[in-house]
Amino acid sequence: MDSQSQNTSLQRLQNVEKTIVRVLELAGGVTDELSNPSGPRKDLVNKHCAEFMQSIKDIQVTLREEIKSACEYRPFEKCDYIARISNEICCEKLEYVIAELDGMKKTIDEHQSAS
Repeated sequence: MDSQSQNTSLQRLQNVEKTIVRVLELAGGVTDELSNPSGPRKDLVNKHCAEFMQSIKDIQVTLREEIKSACEYRPFEKCDYIARISNEICCEKLEYVIAELDGMKKTIDEHQSAS
């Protein structure tokens, strides 16, 4: 991935960020409108909801494209970081299971000695 495509990718992600902010503003606008004491203006709510849904679709499309392009770019193919982290996570999970089993064994032993 060259510098030009990285900049373009960052620009697209910045646009997604701006769109997310706009989506939140739309959601807030609909909430304000629904809480209006005189009742919501249906046309405004419909307009905001339509823009909200279109923006969500646009965000999904852009993020899918960015994820796909990121997956095609593999500068660290020979890096073993992922494998090492996966092994560390597995070890942590095993330690947790062992601790849980030890606790269960202790409870069983206490129950048997009480009987």
